[in-house]
Amino acid sequence: MDKKSSVINSKFLSHGTLGSKDLTATRKFYEEFLGIDVIQTSKISLMIRLGGNHIYVVVQDKNMLEMPRLNHNGIDVENDLEVDKSHKAVLDTADTWGLYNISKPLEQHGTYSFHFWDQDGNCWEILSNPVDGYNWIFNMGDLDGKGHWDPELRRSRFKTSMRN
Repeated sequence: MDKKSSVINSKFLSHGTLGSKDLTATRKFYEEFLGIDVIQTSKISLMIRLGGNHIYVVVQDKNMLEMPRLNHNGIDVENDLEVDKSHKAVLDTADTWGLYNISKPLEQHGTYSFHFWDQDGNCWEILSNPVDGYNWIFNMGDLDGKGHWDPELRRSRFKTSMRN
């Protein structure tokens, strides 16, 4: 893909922001349940990362509102079996970690996944994806028609990876 000219000479999408009602409980959940690397950067903030250089800043906000599902955060696992195992773990420990609104795993937007919300109201998606995450879709460029909602997209991913 060609880099288009832009007003901002940007070079890297470095971070996003999540909220936390209780930093101690949130840190424990991120480290012990999700397996995320965590550092505390101030009395009211953490930084987290997993598998790359993109950072989320986590800021304490005791009055945080629930994140809408469309604004969810994705965590990739190795394959569909790991999605199912993760789903069972979320269901089995929902009371312990304050997890809720747990959906059933299903095929959608080229992958297999489910969603849930944590004790802070952040929405998470656990999904199976290749090593480079959604780069397999991004590298296709602009999609016509149904785009990433096309049920054939997931099958095309597997066909493409079998040829390479």
